[in-house]
Amino acid sequence: MFLVSTIAFQHGGQFPPMRRAGCELGCSRIQTLLKATSPLVGNELLPATPPPAEVGRANGWFRSLQLAIPARSRLMPVGYSFADQALAVGGGFLVNVALARTQTKEEYGLFALSYSVFTFLLGLHYAAILEPYTVYASGRYRERFSEYLRLMARATAFLCLLLTGILLLICLVLSKVAPLLFSRALLGLAVTAGVLLSSYFLRRVFYVQRQPELAAKSSLAFFLTVACILWFMARAHRIDSFTVFLALALGWVVAGALLGRRLWFGSPSQSFLAVEPKYWREHWNYSKWVLATAFVFQFTHQGYYWLVGGFLSAAEVANLRAMYLLVGPVEQVFIALSYLIVPALSAHYAAKRMGNFLSLWKRYSWIVLAISLLYALVVRIVGRPVVHLLYGGKYDGLAPYLFVLTLVPLAMWIGGTMGHALNAVEKPQFVFWAYVSSGAVTFLAGIPLVIHFGLWGAVYGMIVSASAYTVALAISFLFRFRNEWRELKPIASPKG
Repeated sequence: MFLVSTIAFQHGGQFPPMRRAGCELGCSRIQTLLKATSPLVGNELLPATPPPAEVGRANGWFRSLQLAIPARSRLMPVGYSFADQALAVGGGFLVNVALARTQTKEEYGLFALSYSVFTFLLGLHYAAILEPYTVYASGRYRERFSEYLRLMARATAFLCLLLTGILLLICLVLSKVAPLLFSRALLGLAVTAGVLLSSYFLRRVFYVQRQPELAAKSSLAFFLTVACILWFMARAHRIDSFTVFLALALGWVVAGALLGRRLWFGSPSQSFLAVEPKYWREHWNYSKWVLATAFVFQFTHQGYYWLVGGFLSAAEVANLRAMYLLVGPVEQVFIALSYLIVPALSAHYAAKRMGNFLSLWKRYSWIVLAISLLYALVVRIVGRPVVHLLYGGKYDGLAPYLFVLTLVPLAMWIGGTMGHALNAVEKPQFVFWAYVSSGAVTFLAGIPLVIHFGLWGAVYGMIVSASAYTVALAISFLFRFRNEWRELKPIASPKG
């Protein structure tokens, strides 16, 4: 709970001054996307790099080259976001590889099942705190940022303490009543759940503050700490499903101690609830749909781990987890982008700039599609040697599963971009029904697929469930934004 306490009670600086940033025509889609995701507060932009000095004497070709290259100030937020995701997930990746190489498939499978429980809890945390905070702090409550942050930090601390207490109670009951269901992995999750969940809030606040570099620094501290701990545990032969949870938690404790003071708590004269006494009603009206989504979401992805564990074996869970672990990097790229895109979309919507809103979403979707296809191609080329190198030959026969699993992000994340857009306009109920559709497909198609085709059935079932999610969101997206699409007029490109 140290990290939660750090977030909840540290004081930081005031919200930074605002000013209008200049715009200039770029020749690159990435450059345009970066411009569109510039930090937005109110009707203006947060401090950005001033427009470049006039270069009237420069040759035409040289000026075009300058404009075609994204400015360093525009590339850095995306770079920091990618680094943050790579390092944050990298610590978990190290833990998974260490367990897969040193433990039996059954032991690693139990860890994977326990971690799926953490994913479920993270979904609850996302619904109750992270998603409403991201949308509201970037949108309607951006003028009272410090007060709102204090309220959400206290809510995060309470939620993390509550979940930790519930998990410890469950472990105690299982150890007495059903010892066969109790495992060291579950105990490790119970002890560390609060710290692990609070780390997501810490990093999300940095993104809303438009300081992704601080999120990257916190993840760097976490990654280095976890790497050092794993090295010492490997030398002492202490790596197991309990100690790796402790390593992950200690990594975030170190990150929170180093970076927690950089949050913009400020010194507000009154509490947020004094200004917005009916806030929790608004919060519930939004988060109830996200909370329901968090429950249904589990059947889209995590549900297949449970189906494989129930109908096949823990060893097959380990096989599925080991292969899907290599699909994770491309998903983390998309998550990194979403940390920048969602606040920008929320700000565009709050300022009633729907043309900018839809333009940003369209560019975001094209980038997601391109990255998905490129990653699938790269994995097809180098997948086999990577599997052999990472797992020391233990999972070599599973490479064909990996090639097919790379289609899951392609099927899922096109819909994810639409889900982000719908959440940004405070319509999370559409995302909920999309997950309901996907979860229904998991039961109706996934169960018979797993029963009749084993692990291959789970792989194909993931793709079918992801596709159902995207189709449902596409229908909702077109319904919600049909009028805005009609009102948009093509903007002619400037000549010259």
